[in-house]
Amino acid sequence: MFGDLMGMMGKLKDTQEKVKATKARLDTVMVDEASSDGLLRVTLTANRHIKNISIDANLLEDKEQLEDYLVLTLNKAIEKATAINETELAAVAKEGMPNIPGMDSLFK
Repeated sequence: MFGDLMGMMGKLKDTQEKVKATKARLDTVMVDEASSDGLLRVTLTANRHIKNISIDANLLEDKEQLEDYLVLTLNKAIEKATAINETELAAVAKEGMPNIPGMDSLFK
C-alpha cells in the first residue's frame, strides 16, 4: 500500500515539474491576432502576456474607434491564448494522473 502511495507521490511531483516546464514553454508560444481590416495587430504569449500592439495611423484619429478595436482584438487574442494554454496544461495533467477508474472522463 505504501509503495503505491509513494509511487503516486513521485508521479505527482513529476507532473508538477512538467506543468511548470509547460508554463515556461507557453511564454515562448506567440498568438497573433488582427482586426478584420488589419489596422490593429496584437501579439501575446499563450500565458496571456501582451508582447506587441501595432496600430495603423488611421486609427489614431478616432479615439473611440481605436478603443473598440483594442477591446475586440485583444479579447479574440486572449480567447485563442487561453484555449492553447488550457489544452497544453490539461494534456500534461492528464498524463500525470494515476489510473483511477472513471477519472479519465474528467479530461475529455
